[in-house]
Order: sequence, then C-alpha cells, then structure tokens
Amino acid sequence: MKLVSIEARDLPDAWFQCVYEIMGKGYEYVIDHGSYAGQKRLEFDYVTVHIRHPGVRPLIPDIPASLGIPNPVANGYVEEYLPYLMTAKKEPNEAYTYGERLAGWSHLCVVDGQDQEKGRPGEVVQRLVQRRVVNQIEEVIRMYSTKGYGTNQAAMTVAIPSDLLLSDPPCLRHIDTRIRDGKLHFMVYFRSWDLWNGFPANLGGIQLLKEYMAAEIGVEDGETVAASKGLHLYDYVWELAELRTMRTKPA
Repeated sequence: MKLVSIEARDLPDAWFQCVYEIMGKGYEYVIDHGSYAGQKRLEFDYVTVHIRHPGVRPLIPDIPASLGIPNPVANGYVEEYLPYLMTAKKEPNEAYTYGERLAGWSHLCVVDGQDQEKGRPGEVVQRLVQRRVVNQIEEVIRMYSTKGYGTNQAAMTVAIPSDLLLSDPPCLRHIDTRIRDGKLHFMVYFRSWDLWNGFPANLGGIQLLKEYMAAEIGVEDGETVAASKGLHLYDYVWELAELRTMRTKPA
C-alpha cells in the first residue's frame, strides 16, 4: 500500500494538495459494493492530512474564475451544515445523522449497576434501567473545563457496531481531541470520503465545531489532523480535477 502524508497551510490548501496527489498516487478500481456500485473510483490507500491553520478564511476551496468550473462547496453551505453536526435533529427517512451521534445519542443503561435485591436462587431479579442521552460535545467541553487538559479520554465517537448492517453507514467514524499549548486540536477519521465535495464541506463544518468548543473551554483554536483509508474521487469529476490541478491522471 501507498501511505501518503500531506502538510497543508489551511483547508483550501489541504483540498488542493489532496486532489493533486490523488491524480498521481490514487488507486483506480471499480466499486463492487456500496454507494455508486459499478462506477470507478480513484482512491488513496491511506492518507494523513496535517492542517496547521484550519481556521483561516475562506474555509472552502479556491477555484480560479478563469477555469470556468463550479466550486465544490457553495458559499454559505458550511454554515448551513453546522447544525447537522451539533444538533440531534433527524428526519424520519434518515437512519442517522452525525449530530444525533455526537449531540444526542440515547441508550439504555443500568442506573446503579447492582440488583435491587438479591432474591432466591432461580428467581428473576429486576434491575433499574433508564434511557439516557449523551451529548458528547458538551461532555468533552465539561471534561476539559472541570478536570483539566491532561487526558486522552476526550474522544467523540460516531460509529456503532450495528452500522455495519446499514446500506450506507456513516463515513465519519470519530473525532478525537487534544489540548496542547493552550489550543484545541482535532484528530478526525473517515472510513470513506468523497474528496471533491465531501472533504471540504465536512472539514469546514468540523472546523466551526472546533472553534465553538475551544471558545466554550476557554482555549484557542488549534490544528486538525485528518486521516482516511478511503479518500477518493469518483470518475465523473476526474476531468474537473485535471482542470483544477493541471495534472493528467495516468492511463
């Protein structure tokens, strides 16, 4: 496998470098199962993108007007996308949302972890069970604010085991966090990631989430490290990618 590491200045630079590198280092294959089955994809085996100043505006890709191609992310879309990350609202036709997992995951739990009474052998012993809602965003803010910055426990999880049974499981798997030198840093992992549209829109929204959390904790906004074993370009945008990078994909 080819492991690719990219050092980027900001989000537009990260997007451009990824598109440029995938045109020469991506693996071309036909999708057997999943979204767009039967189409071709150009994909990194594994890529890590270190973005040193992800808060620099604008957050969306830089597309010179002379190229005559549309920006993958419309103006204002990143701000509209933020509630999808930060609220538990879910439409009836949605199997999940990132916000549901991050800000409103409900689960059943044993309140005290002990039997209310021991009972006699063979008896069914009842447990006290409650449904609880976990807001991981607020819990991470509370953890750093009340327990200090020296912890490796402040990770926010999106994936659950039953996602494997979904026809379209979440691409974002987790957002891990760290506070170092007075700054909040994010480590993000996507199992599969559309480079042309999804990468810039997702990272733009995640950046706004990071800025909110940093302000609530009382620290500065920090860096982002994004990783994926499935960052890809679909064949219908290969021509656009060649126009933007001035680089032709190998035959």
